[in-house]
Amino acid sequence: MQFLDQAKIYLRSGAGGPGAVSFRHEKYIEYGGPDGGNGGKGGDIVFEAIPGLNTLIDFRYTQHFRAPRGASGAGTNKTGAGAKDLVIQLPVGTQILSEDKEEILHDFTKVGERVVFLKGGDGGRGNASYKSSTNRAPRQHGPGWPAQEAWVWLRLKLIADVGLVGLPNAGKSTFLKASTNANPKIGNYPFTTLHPQLGVVRRHGQEFVLADIPGLIEGASEGVGIGDRFLGHIERCRILLHLVDASGEDPVAAWQEVQNELVLYGADLEEKQQILALNKIDSVDEETCAELAKALEEASGQKPMLLSGATGEGLDPILDQLVTMTGRATEKAQESTAQTEKIWSPI
Repeated sequence: MQFLDQAKIYLRSGAGGPGAVSFRHEKYIEYGGPDGGNGGKGGDIVFEAIPGLNTLIDFRYTQHFRAPRGASGAGTNKTGAGAKDLVIQLPVGTQILSEDKEEILHDFTKVGERVVFLKGGDGGRGNASYKSSTNRAPRQHGPGWPAQEAWVWLRLKLIADVGLVGLPNAGKSTFLKASTNANPKIGNYPFTTLHPQLGVVRRHGQEFVLADIPGLIEGASEGVGIGDRFLGHIERCRILLHLVDASGEDPVAAWQEVQNELVLYGADLEEKQQILALNKIDSVDEETCAELAKALEEASGQKPMLLSGATGEGLDPILDQLVTMTGRATEKAQESTAQTEKIWSPI
């Protein structure tokens, strides 16, 4: 499936149906009078977050969404049928932005979340509703309230527990394939990963979602390489796993380069919990590996874990630590939610 994380779409709710102009013509009723019914309500535009989606690719081929109009009223005081709502299904993590992208109109963070975004117009009044003591045979009617319309942007920010960051060719895709059920493209050249990949890690009876983000290079915040657009997908990650290539020219500089881009992007990405791992240790000798690990520890203030995604060496300790950290983060989030519900619960 192709990946798309931004799309611009046009929305229009349904207009209300017109009211009817009608008069009774019934046997044995001397004064018939007006009996035109009201029009039906137009359909709403409804957004719904559903599980199982992780791309906005459907919106590449369909950009216009129009809800149906309400039915017209009829004689004998019959109200027109209301139109069905148009439900647009989105992946969890989708944001709805204004046309100029300056305002977040809604952020879908939970499965099953539904929002009526544009309301359909109410039906117009039939001539029966205009009858009065001074207007016994009205012929006016309401045309129905107009529809609402808008252009909006959809922006997807994948929701994952752990995000993989690092320079291109740092071994992120190999790690994802070795630890999850995902099957990303792997190649011995930069920018093998062109869009985020998701995988589920199952370990010790627990599971968490791992996201592989395309590699960053110096100047990514200014659009160099693939840019930093995909960093939005790790804004929601609780933990970052920073992979540094041990076979690179300067692993310390590589670590600093990525950290700088995280800071320049903003959104407090550099403040997230991080695990630092020196990857591809199978490509260097033990002495060199020890020297690189020491240099990284001095620069980062954190002892790096040693890893080889290709051979699996050091994989289990990292996954065990991630399971522990994600478990604690989940418990903390649940406690925070419980406290909030307790504070705001009705008496």
